[in-house]
Amino acid sequence: MRGRVAAIVMAVLLVIYLVFVVHYSFVLIGTGIGVAIAMGIALLVLPLIAAWLLAREVQFVLRGEKLVKRMGAAGELPVDDLPRLPSGRADAAAADAQFPAYKAAVEADPESWRAWLLLGLAYDASGDRSRARWATREAIRLSRNPSTQR
Repeated sequence: MRGRVAAIVMAVLLVIYLVFVVHYSFVLIGTGIGVAIAMGIALLVLPLIAAWLLAREVQFVLRGEKLVKRMGAAGELPVDDLPRLPSGRADAAAADAQFPAYKAAVEADPESWRAWLLLGLAYDASGDRSRARWATREAIRLSRNPSTQR
């Protein structure tokens, strides 16, 4: 829950920042000076890219949460009984022990979004965020395909 609140606060701060950047870009464009106009246009492009990236990130999180809730409602999520470090995070070595089973499940059925999501959760528990995001993206992609709804 704390992570969600922090993400929302950061997103709101980014939106506020983007509003100020867009306003300043219009001020620069309104000066009528060539260099200022070019800077103003450049300042308009950057917020558009940032807004697109923020929207994609929010969409990724919402779709991932939806899949986790769907598996949780069906009772398909594994019990989180991993040993914890003093910080409260899962012990990466214990989480790594889950990989062979989840990798085997993905290899056995590479079109199963459930197998990919479980692999992503295992990567996340071990602290490998980039692989966790990759596996979760694959799960989201497969879940949106009607032919892979198993």
